[in-house]
Amino acid sequence: MSPRTRVTVIGVGNEFRRDDGVGWAVIALLRERHGDRLGPTGVTLATCDGDPARLIDLWAGTELAVIVDAAHAHPARPGTVHRLSLGTDALERPSTTSSHGLGLGEAVELARVLGRLPDRLVVYAVEAADSTLGTGLTGMVQAVVGPLAARVEDDIVRHRDAAARG
Repeated sequence: MSPRTRVTVIGVGNEFRRDDGVGWAVIALLRERHGDRLGPTGVTLATCDGDPARLIDLWAGTELAVIVDAAHAHPARPGTVHRLSLGTDALERPSTTSSHGLGLGEAVELARVLGRLPDRLVVYAVEAADSTLGTGLTGMVQAVVGPLAARVEDDIVRHRDAAARG
């Protein structure tokens, strides 16, 4: 990753496990709208299977990292989007868990120990309905992809505006 990269958006998951591919679907939509880079300041779009080492490599050295991932909650409300934010304080603990063996929380803690956290981390956790083998998102999760991509774009605009103010 270039040291000039200031923002990275990472879709986490597995596109072959139905709703677990929601992060990849958001990245695909952003790429369709903007290509591989979002805007003139070099926002990097990436996908990841959730491996903590790969996540840390993708967000290291960035001012803002935005993560989109599927989550399981109890009770489940498929398609519900949770937004979590980490600045210099501790990561807020959601009532959801990652759909991966090692969760995002473990990657954050490892990055904190290694001194490789981004300046700011925003996580969008989308409650999944189905993570069985197969392709295609369920209707409830597919319905949030467009609005969620717009929220990610808004986060980037707010970050740029805040950086420009000082």
